[in-house]
Amino acid sequence: MRIEWPKVLPVIVSIGIIISIAILRQYSKAIASIAATMPINIPLGLWIVASGTENNQQSLIEFTEAVFVNIFPTVIFIFVAWQMIRTGHGVLSAVVVGYGVWGLSLIGVYALRALLQR
Repeated sequence: MRIEWPKVLPVIVSIGIIISIAILRQYSKAIASIAATMPINIPLGLWIVASGTENNQQSLIEFTEAVFVNIFPTVIFIFVAWQMIRTGHGVLSAVVVGYGVWGLSLIGVYALRALLQR
């Protein structure tokens, strides 16, 4: 059985980041938050897209454009979770509502893109 590193490596790196956040939070919340927001998955995604297509340049352009557009719902998720936690809600409700708003924002982004591409 051959290991497919482009598929396994993002999982390993993600686990490493989770472990590092758990360790770093004991020393500095700021450093832990930097580790949590590092753009680690984007370079891995770029690598996977580049290695899996013949037309690397066009595929990478489309991928990075989609990442740029899709970051806005993620920022909205963070804002909603932050506001909920500031007002006394627990982590679970902040994450659930954050994901709900993220999903609606994602639908909104793609609906707007569809309208603008007409």
